[in-house]
Amino acid sequence: MFTLAEVASLSDIQPTYRILKPWWDVFMDYLAVVMLMVAIFAGTMQLTKDQVVCLPVLQSTVNSRVQPDTAGKADFTTVETTTGQEEASMRTVSFAPTVTPDILLSRATPSQYQPTESDQELKKEQKDSSGRKTNLDFQQYVFINQMCYHLALPWYSKYFPYLVLIHTIILIVSSNFWFKYPKTCSKIEHFVSILGKCFESPWTTKALSETACEDSEENKQRLTGAQSLPKYVSTSSDEGSPSASTPMITKSGFKFSADKPMIEIPSVTILDKKDGEQAKALFEKVRKFRAHVEDSDLIYKLYVGQTVIKTVKFIFILCYTANFVNTISFEHICNPKVEHLIGYTQFECTHNMAYMLKKLLISYISLICVYGFICLYTLFWLFRIPLKEYSFEKVREESSFSDIPDVKNDFAFLLHMVDQYDQLYSKRFGVFLSEVSENKLRGISLNHEWTYEKLRQHVSRNAQDKQELHLFMLSGVPDAVFDLTDLDVLKLELIPEAKITAKISQMTNLQELHLYHCPAKVEQTAFSFLRDHLRCLHVKFTDVAEIPAWVYLLKTLRELYLIGNLNSENNKMIGLESLRELRHLKILHVKSNLTKIPPNITDVAPHLTKLVIHNDGTKLVVLNSLKKMTNVAELELQNCELERIPHAIFSLSNLQELDLKSNSIRTIEEIISFQHLKRLTCLKLWHNKIVSIPSSITHIKNLESLYLSNNKLETLPAAVFSLQKLRCLDVSYNSIAVIPVEIGLLQNLQHFHITGNKVDILPKQLFKCVKLRTLSLGQNCITSIPDKVSQLLQLTYLELKGNCLDRLPATLGQCQLLRKSGLVVEDHLFDTLPSEVKEVLNQDTGIPFANGI
Repeated sequence: MFTLAEVASLSDIQPTYRILKPWWDVFMDYLAVVMLMVAIFAGTMQLTKDQVVCLPVLQSTVNSRVQPDTAGKADFTTVETTTGQEEASMRTVSFAPTVTPDILLSRATPSQYQPTESDQELKKEQKDSSGRKTNLDFQQYVFINQMCYHLALPWYSKYFPYLVLIHTIILIVSSNFWFKYPKTCSKIEHFVSILGKCFESPWTTKALSETACEDSEENKQRLTGAQSLPKYVSTSSDEGSPSASTPMITKSGFKFSADKPMIEIPSVTILDKKDGEQAKALFEKVRKFRAHVEDSDLIYKLYVGQTVIKTVKFIFILCYTANFVNTISFEHICNPKVEHLIGYTQFECTHNMAYMLKKLLISYISLICVYGFICLYTLFWLFRIPLKEYSFEKVREESSFSDIPDVKNDFAFLLHMVDQYDQLYSKRFGVFLSEVSENKLRGISLNHEWTYEKLRQHVSRNAQDKQELHLFMLSGVPDAVFDLTDLDVLKLELIPEAKITAKISQMTNLQELHLYHCPAKVEQTAFSFLRDHLRCLHVKFTDVAEIPAWVYLLKTLRELYLIGNLNSENNKMIGLESLRELRHLKILHVKSNLTKIPPNITDVAPHLTKLVIHNDGTKLVVLNSLKKMTNVAELELQNCELERIPHAIFSLSNLQELDLKSNSIRTIEEIISFQHLKRLTCLKLWHNKIVSIPSSITHIKNLESLYLSNNKLETLPAAVFSLQKLRCLDVSYNSIAVIPVEIGLLQNLQHFHITGNKVDILPKQLFKCVKLRTLSLGQNCITSIPDKVSQLLQLTYLELKGNCLDRLPATLGQCQLLRKSGLVVEDHLFDTLPSEVKEVLNQDTGIPFANGI
C-alpha cells in the first residue's frame, strides 16, 4: 500500500516555481491534498473493515408481506413443523439482533396488517429464545456475505475511494502540467532563474536607489524653483524617450529637448567589477530570453488548456457523483439465486461502511465544488484582461526608467503570473529591460576601463597641428574625456548612447566636434558651453532624424558638415530651415544624394560664404535656387552628374572659387558667361569629359587657378595663355602632345602640372616662367631636359619620373631651392648627376617643401 507522502509527491514542484503559482493554484493544491487524504482514508477503511452481513428472509415473512391474512398462517405453520422435525440433526444459530416476523410485518401498512394467532405464537416463542432458528451453518453465511457483497452492493460503494484517488491524481497532473511539459518547462525554468538573479542583483538595488535619490532631488528642485530655460528648450528628463535620442525637426515647428544636468548622487552601493560583469551578462540574457519567448504564446495556451480540463473534470465529477449519493445505503436486498445450495431465495444485508462512506462522499463533493468554483474564477481571470500584453506603466511612473518596453505573448503572461505572487519582482525585473539602466551600467564599466591616462595615450596631432581625440564604438563617452582641457578636436564615432555632460565646460580649447552616427545628447549646461564656444561641427548620419536637435541652436557655429541620406523622400522631413538660427554659419558642407538643392538652404542661409555639395553620383537636376545665395564665395558641386555648367551659377556675383569636379561635363561653351563673375579666381573642371577649351576663356580676366586634369583634352589653345594672372595650371592626365610656346607669356605661373600626357619636347619658353615653384612633367615621353631649367630659381618641386630620360642636366644644381626630397626621378637618373650637384641637392636648408596648391 502506498503512503500519503508518495501520492502527495505528485503535486510537488521545484520551490523556485512558487513565484509562478497564484493564490488559486496554491489553494487548489491544498484542496487536492485534502482530497487525496479522503481517498486514502476511505480506501484504507475499505481494505480493513469493509464487509456486508446478510440474513435470510424467511418464507413466511415474505408471504406475510404479500398475503398477511391467509398465506401467512400456512407458511409459519410449515416452517415451524419443519424446524421441529430437523431440530435433532441441524445446528441452531441465533443472531442478536435477529430479524423477527413482527419487525418484518411492521413494515407493512397498518391498514393491511391484522394480528393473527400465528403472530401471537411467534411473539411468545421470541420471549423464550434469543432469535429465530435457521437451517444455515457458518460457511453458508460466509458464502452468502461474499456473494451479496458483489451482487447487492452498488458499484459506487465499492469503488468510491479509488475513483476519488484517480480523479485527484488527474487534477494534480493537470495543475502542474505546464511545469512538466518539455516545450514550456525549459522557458519557465530559464525565466525563473533570470528573474531570481535580477531580483538579487546588486545592480538592481543600486539602480533603484539612485532613482529614489534622483526623484527626491528633483522634488527639492521643483519646490525651490529651478532656473528657467529658453522657451524652445524642454526640461524633460526622460532619458530613454525616442524623442530625446533622435529628435525630429519638421517644417511645422521646431522643438528641442535637452537633458537636465546630471546630479551627482553618492552611490548607495559599490558595484565592483565582478558585479558589473554579472549585470552585463544578465542584460544580455534578458535580451535573448525576451526575443526567444515573445515570439509565441504556448505557455499561455497550455495554462488555459489545463484550466479548461480541470473545469470540465469538475463538472463531470459533480454530475455523476450527485446521482450516486443515495446509492450508498446501510440496508440492501440480495437475491443470489443459489436456493439449491442455501435453501433461501432472498437475503437482507447491512453494509457496515455505508455511513462512513456517505459522509466521506459528501465531504468530497464539497471539496470538488470549492475546487470547481476556483477553476471558474481562474477562467474568468484568464479571459477578463489581455494577459498576452504586459505594461510597465506603474514602474515607469514610479522610477526614472521611462523607456521600459511593454512585452507580449508568453513573456507578458509569465510576468502577470509573477504579479500574483509579488509585484516587486516585476518592478526589479523592469530594471533589466530598460535601456537607460543598461546604459548606466555601461557608463560605470566604461569609466573603469577608460581612465584619464588611457585617454591621454590616444590623443594625437592632426594635419592642422591640433590635439585630436578619436573615440570609436564605445558604449558611451567616458567622464575622463572632459578632463582633457587642452583638447582641440573631439571625434565621437558609432557611440549611440553618447552623452555630453556639464563637465565639457572645462574644455576651453575645444572648437571642433565630430559626431559620426552618434546622436549625442547634451545637458543644459553643456549645451550653453557648446553654443558659445563651438566653431566647427561634423555630423554623419544614416537618416536625417539622427541629427541632434541642439545642432540647429549653435549660434556661434561657423562650419557645419552634414554627411548622410537626404534623398527626395526625406527632403520633406529636413528641418534645414532651422539654419536660420545659425547666424554666424559661413561654411555648409552637404555630402548626400540630393536630386535638387533644398530651397530651405538657399532661403534661410544667405549668409553662407561656402557651399559644398557632394552628391555621390545622384543627378542634381534643379539648381535655380542657387541664385538666392548672393554672398557665396566658394561653390563645390562634386559628383552631381552635371552635363553642362549650370546657368544659375552665373548670377553669383561674389563667387571666387567654383569646383565642378567629377561630373559629366563635355563642353564648356557657357564659360563666356563667367565674364560677369568679376571675382572668380579659381575654376576647377577636373575629372570630367571635356574635349576642348573654348577661346572665350580669355574673358575670365581675374582667373588665377585653372584645373582641367582628368579630362579628354588633346591641345591647349593659345587663349589659355592670355590669362596673365594665372598662377596655377593643372592639365594632368589628358592626351596633350605639345606644350604651346605661348606658355612663356604666363609670367605669374607658379604651379604647372602636365603629368600623364604625351609630351615629348619641352619648349624653351617654359623656362621663362621664372616664378615656377612646382613643375610636374612625369609620365610623358620627354627625352631630355634643357639646361635652361637652371633659370627656375624658385623651383622646389620637380617631377620627372616615368619619362624617357637618359640623364639629368647638371644645371639642376643652380636651382637654389630644389632639394632631393622635391626631385621625383628614378634612382639611376639621380646617380648620373655630378657629385657636387648631389651634395647641393642633399643639403637641408630648412625651407618647407611645397608641391602646389
